Amino acid sequence: MARRSEDWNIDLAERLRNPKFARAFLLAAIEEGLTIQQALGKVIRAIGITEYATQVEMPRSNVQRAIRPQHNPTQETLNRLLAPFRLRLSLAPLSTLRRRRAA
Repeated sequence: MARRSEDWNIDLAERLRNPKFARAFLLAAIEEGLTIQQALGKVIRAIGITEYATQVEMPRSNVQRAIRPQHNPTQETLNRLLAPFRLRLSLAPLSTLRRRRAA
């Protein structure tokens, strides 16, 4: 049983290196109730923290800190981490969210 789980995790990590797949994963994970930090953490660790930090032009330690659940990153930091996936934090009226979920 461990082998199947290991293969699945390796496959998921490889897929998360694709920006389009990672974007869809982030949106689905948040829709399912993961926090932004948890979802970003999974994707960033799959890509590699050092590689991702270089991509977003942030120190590695700042990226690590931002994805830790006990840390409270700023909106600016989260937007910077979300940018490679063509995502950003925003507000939406609840009526819009309810309609979208019902569809």
